[in-house]
Amino acid sequence: MARINLLPWRDELRKEQQRQFLTIMSLSVVLMILIILAVHIQYANLISAQNQRNQFLSAQIAEVDAQIKEIEKLESDKQSLQARISVIQQLQGNRPEIVHLFDEIARILPQGLYLKSIKQEGKTITIVGYAQSNARVSAFMRNIEASDWLDKPVLDVIKLGTKKENDTREFTLRCIQVNKSAGNKS
Repeated sequence: MARINLLPWRDELRKEQQRQFLTIMSLSVVLMILIILAVHIQYANLISAQNQRNQFLSAQIAEVDAQIKEIEKLESDKQSLQARISVIQQLQGNRPEIVHLFDEIARILPQGLYLKSIKQEGKTITIVGYAQSNARVSAFMRNIEASDWLDKPVLDVIKLGTKKENDTREFTLRCIQVNKSAGNKS
């Protein structure tokens, strides 16, 4: 029988298969590197685009925040101006009231009673004065009660004054100013 040596052919076939395997493996590795690189570049582009959008939004948010602060400042200024206008309107509306109030006090003041001071806090009026007798203070309180502009007199203090020749009494009286336009006494 003839002897044929198949070893070199098998060796060559094995070497060829190994070379093909290494070539396919190399090409696979290169292809995989290219795919990874392409994916990385794509993600880097997406991240860069998103960062640009974020920067644009941050700039717009800062601009809107500045506008909001300006609007809040304007609102504050508006409220301040409205409060001032309200106070001015109230003062303008109350302007004739003080004239009527002093006229009414002068009208209801009995003889023998002299006023030292008049102080108003809100609607409460504090009157300090001198009277020749307690009866004059009582008459003054009745006149206040009957008045259209004053109401609810309360005598805080009445004491003998320091003037010995006239024997006067110093008194402190509180009453409420009635807004005649809002209606008479309640």
